[in-house]
Amino acid sequence: MASDGENAIKNLTDKATYDRLEKDLSAVKNEISALADQVSDALSGLTGTARKQARRGYRQAKANVDSVLSDVSERGNAALDAAQSAVTTIEETLEDTIQQRPLATVALAMGLGFLIGVTWRR
Repeated sequence: MASDGENAIKNLTDKATYDRLEKDLSAVKNEISALADQVSDALSGLTGTARKQARRGYRQAKANVDSVLSDVSERGNAALDAAQSAVTTIEETLEDTIQQRPLATVALAMGLGFLIGVTWRR
């Protein structure tokens, strides 16, 4: 069934012109459909690309965090080693001093004990 608008167009134009317009309209509809498919494919491609970039960014961030944690761990171990070395050196120095000057060491210990005792009483 033809609409009133189609009948009016048919009456104003001859059959060949009407057929050409109908063919052109059909071609435009097909082109719009093809364009919609292309847009859909492009959006799917963009979605895939965005997903890949997000994964790549996540992997990069994770690698950066792992690197920072590794550096912190290495620095912490180095600091711990340095502290242990310092403690060992102080211990050895104290042992040497005690062995070389036992009386001075005992006097120093008594003096420190006296000072702590006096300070504590107040």
